[in-house]
Amino acid sequence: MTAKTNELFDTLRAACARQFGFNPRRITAAMRYVGKEGHGKDLVHVFRDAVTHSQIALKGTLATLREKQGDKPHWTEAEKAHYKSSNAEIDAEIAAKQAELDFTRNCALYRDHREQLLSHYTDWPGFQADGPHPGEAARTLIATLAATHDPRLAEFAEHMHTNDPEQLAHLLLAPCHLEVEAGKAAAGTENRNP
Repeated sequence: MTAKTNELFDTLRAACARQFGFNPRRITAAMRYVGKEGHGKDLVHVFRDAVTHSQIALKGTLATLREKQGDKPHWTEAEKAHYKSSNAEIDAEIAAKQAELDFTRNCALYRDHREQLLSHYTDWPGFQADGPHPGEAARTLIATLAATHDPRLAEFAEHMHTNDPEQLAHLLLAPCHLEVEAGKAAAGTENRNP
């Protein structure tokens, strides 16, 4: 991140805390800088939530929530409340996500299908070309296992408190993302230290 972007984030965190009561940690974790819009005195810097795509426009030290984009409403009361979470609530969310990740890494469903799931990532050494995208591969795996009433899938779904195939696929891929990123980081370190 550039010094200018860091400076913009500092201004955004302060403006959102002052104007909306948003927790600066949530802004840091969830918002991404999109870029500039407009010209001259109408210039604004745009930030977007990584998941919901809700936007905040920053003009000087004034932040504006973009309540609507096209026909789609944004910034629901639930989303605003999420951004107002206390530090303790954010810490609890992080701990819960880590517990989910730890469970997934060690469950039979993930261990038995780990290599198969990882083979769909282009940055993985065992990448299989001409296969589906990782998300599609995980959804297909979930659907296949659900059709056969696989006990590993049933245990995973029960522990995660969801039977939604999309959500289960997302949860099952979470450790894969981390393994791929760790592999890329390790390869980068090796390249810098021949």
